[in-house]
Amino acid sequence: MVIRVLVADDQAVVRTAFSGLLNTQDDIEVVGEAEDGEQAVLGAAELRPDVALLDIRMPRLGGIDAAREIVAASNGATRALMLTTFGLDEYVYDALTAGASGFLLKDATFPELLHAVRVVAEGHALLAPEITGRLIAEFARQRVSAPPKRSIEGLTAREAEVLVLIARGLSNADIADRLTITDHTVKTHINRLFAKMGLRDRAQAVILAYELGLVVAGTSGP
Repeated sequence: MVIRVLVADDQAVVRTAFSGLLNTQDDIEVVGEAEDGEQAVLGAAELRPDVALLDIRMPRLGGIDAAREIVAASNGATRALMLTTFGLDEYVYDALTAGASGFLLKDATFPELLHAVRVVAEGHALLAPEITGRLIAEFARQRVSAPPKRSIEGLTAREAEVLVLIARGLSNADIADRLTITDHTVKTHINRLFAKMGLRDRAQAVILAYELGLVVAGTSGP
């Protein structure tokens, strides 16, 4: 199956470079480009790409607002992959809450670009520890005064434990090893957890864990 991608960036050089690299792959096709957020929203509605690669800072409509509109309009069928730099870290948390599935640094290598597009297209969240985990932790700290939007009532102790481990960046295999259970059991706990809390993916699970205070910014578990 060919992954259809929309590339949106107000810098023509960046936009052209990413499009050219992606089009070298047999399983990826760039179906459109946009130079601002409004064009990205319109293009996504018309072209229905699997992945929208969006720069966080764009004129007329920023990448975060564009991601929110694109994900909502497509009912999640189009996944938003955000382009960011370390200088824009403060926007990462907002992008996650807007429905973004992952982040890619603008100086990412070619293999990292391909990996990000493929992971997000498969419906997974791209939570690379060196990019996202640290950023969520740092900027969730700025929001500790906000009351939790949800409680964990209804979750079993094991489901709450799995939520914490997801927020700390552990994969399913890592969680299985940590809890001494099978991969299948981990998937069962995650499916139940997501259903109970109305979560779409692991990115939203990370946000929830920080909002509820289950994971404290700047700390890590054993």
